[in-house]
Amino acid sequence: MTTIVERPAWFQKALDAKRQDGVVEVADCNIHFATWGEIGKPGIVLIHGSNAHLEWWRFVAPFLSDQFRVAAIDLSGNGDSEWREQYSGKLFAEEVMAVCKAAELGEKPFVVAHSFGGFVGLEAGHYFGKSLGGIIFADFTVEPPEKYVEWGKQKEERGGEPIRPTRVYEEKATALGRFRMVPEQPCQHPYVIEYLGTQSLREVDGGWTWKFDPALFDHLEMGTDQRDKFVNISCPTAVILGEFSTDEGALSAPYLEEISGGLLPMFVIPGTYHHFMFDEPMATVTAIKGILLNWRREENVDELNARFGAFGNV
Repeated sequence: MTTIVERPAWFQKALDAKRQDGVVEVADCNIHFATWGEIGKPGIVLIHGSNAHLEWWRFVAPFLSDQFRVAAIDLSGNGDSEWREQYSGKLFAEEVMAVCKAAELGEKPFVVAHSFGGFVGLEAGHYFGKSLGGIIFADFTVEPPEKYVEWGKQKEERGGEPIRPTRVYEEKATALGRFRMVPEQPCQHPYVIEYLGTQSLREVDGGWTWKFDPALFDHLEMGTDQRDKFVNISCPTAVILGEFSTDEGALSAPYLEEISGGLLPMFVIPGTYHHFMFDEPMATVTAIKGILLNWRREENVDELNARFGAFGNV
């Protein structure tokens, strides 16, 4: 007997939400992005993690667009963006800022960056922090420099040997059966995983393969200075975490809490894992809105007080 899984209203609503796709060239590489919401509203750019793409935000972005102008980016080497010979943190940061401009996100857009995308958000904050309204690091934290182990520069680790290309599957269904989240986790919404798997494939000679560039980390150096970059970002920062996340990049939250004296805003979404935007998309939307709307209030408190003051004392 086949079990029919009832899909929540947010799933179809997100798929039906009006969006526009665009492309912007950054350092001779075409970068794909998608937008939701009206131009003129406060801007948000959403950054995905490694081996992912902008569809990771499909079930969050439309629900932010009632109060924000939202853009989601395919970083180079991922999704429907072009690949590079070599990647760098600065190039990724420039891609983010180029999308902010091309998507018309306005002055001082906000950044929400998940997993490896948190490294990209960190680089954006390092190079362009004064031009940003704030950065939310989603399941991304930074370690003490003395404990950091370089995750990039993988070609050196292989002794200079080229990486194997992604496998080509003759049948699309076979490829979809191999789709996994990293790190693996339970997910109560199998239709989300099916959708993401479909969006992660591209057709090539001989069948189907994954969209991401397997050589992205060959020369990329993420650096021992991540902690120093984090504490010196010149715009507001906050962290959102999955309660049961096992991703290594999210495990230094206690260190951030310690060095910030508990003053860094850190939010845990109960019952979720590393990919909490799939586990609880509406809770993710609420957490993001709560942080960003408060930052907007703080940035515009004088104007708010003047508007309220116009009504006088009752």
